[in-house]
Amino acid sequence: MRILITGGAGFIGSAVIRHIIKHTDDEVLNIDKLTYAGNLESLKEIEDSSRYQFKRVDICDAEDLESAFESFKPNLVMHLAAESHVDRSIDGPAEFINTNIVGTYTLLEVARKYWQGLNAEEKSAFRFHHISTDEVYGDLAGTTDLFTESTPYAPSSPYSASKASSDHLVRAWHRTYDFPVLITNCSNNYGPYHFPEKLIPLVILNALDGKELPIYGKGDQIRDWLYVEDHARALYKVVTEGVVGETYNIGGHNEKQNIEVVRSICKILDDLKPQTDNVSYESLIAFVKDRPGHDLRYAIDARKIESELGWTPEETFETGIRKTVKWYLNNLEWCRRVQDGSYQRERLGVSE
Repeated sequence: MRILITGGAGFIGSAVIRHIIKHTDDEVLNIDKLTYAGNLESLKEIEDSSRYQFKRVDICDAEDLESAFESFKPNLVMHLAAESHVDRSIDGPAEFINTNIVGTYTLLEVARKYWQGLNAEEKSAFRFHHISTDEVYGDLAGTTDLFTESTPYAPSSPYSASKASSDHLVRAWHRTYDFPVLITNCSNNYGPYHFPEKLIPLVILNALDGKELPIYGKGDQIRDWLYVEDHARALYKVVTEGVVGETYNIGGHNEKQNIEVVRSICKILDDLKPQTDNVSYESLIAFVKDRPGHDLRYAIDARKIESELGWTPEETFETGIRKTVKWYLNNLEWCRRVQDGSYQRERLGVSE
């Protein structure tokens, strides 16, 4: 198969491409705008494959998208390109509206017109897989409920509202035009090649530099953590085996409070790279004012993808977080290069 992947230089997108090139015979075209969070170094290990190619394309540019579709002639589209950091969406919502909503609309229209030009056999095999987030469902505070595929949408941040909008567009294109779509909503990803603005890599790198480890509020926000390589396997399973028109929630079965996550990282660093004075990295933890509109709890019910497609995560949080910390310890040069001076691990999202 020929798979066109948007946002393939990003954290999750690069994991998907590495998985496909290593474990299948499929061809991949990676189209990515290469914003601050997109980095081709994440694809070094597969970039020389004859089954991989890259084009620098903005998904808001219909003409460039049309050219990519016509030259590559994909059977499948996996749409991961998105602005994804909640704090950045608080500081500057416009980019999120443009990329996540207008970009998704533009891609849908280019893909739909391409699909309409296929022959009957090619049309029936074509799939458009839209990758989204559990944040579209809002907050589970005060309950023991889990997000299911039928949970009503109640986004809280500019980021989650823009992703909710893109989900609605994709479903509308299926209902209105019979366009063959699939949607997945995932929990918090972590693992190798994660840009250091997100909690886990930020804490690892700050700790190694002896800097403060900022925890929003009391650190009691609960997230379900999903190792990125488990997610990549799930996404490939959905695009190749999922039922058209269906939504699949993908979770790691690993609910943890943020403070638990940070303490776990500190303990692993105490073991693998102790501070010279042997004081625990936990001494660097500092509680800071919470993010505006911060959701307290997200948790995914992933029974549908398990029962219908046979996917379950291979990593527990304990095994995955240790692998992640080790990866960062071994790849500090990558971290230094991808930050390129534009982001110095400062706090974002404090606008009110």
